[in-house]
Amino acid sequence: MRELTAKLRLRGHEASAIEAVLEELAGRNLVSDERFAEAFLRSRLERGQGPLKIRAQLKERGVDAPLVDAVLKEAEVDWDLRAAAARSRRFGEPPPGNREDMARQARFLRGRGFSEGQVARAVLNETVR
Repeated sequence: MRELTAKLRLRGHEASAIEAVLEELAGRNLVSDERFAEAFLRSRLERGQGPLKIRAQLKERGVDAPLVDAVLKEAEVDWDLRAAAARSRRFGEPPPGNREDMARQARFLRGRGFSEGQVARAVLNETVR
């Protein structure tokens, strides 16, 4: 809701009015950080992003850290499989044959927000499909 508050302030609305309206909407369950986080997670999964990047983006948008952790845990995503899929979508099969290709693919996956372990397993093709 922090992002929504910021947008409404930019449009010149008073802070007290914004707070009152958002509380009313939250009370009616029309605005929810949890639903936003779940929808955001789904959209980022479709883009092939990893948990570190998704977590950082949700926190940037004002979602509380405990809620971010809960949403990521609830989703029960196989991040190793997601990392391997992102690698093969970008670079194809077979896995890299030399150190230079391995390093390039690892940089790509790190940039997507996958952890070091997930990157290593994807690049070394240790993920069970």
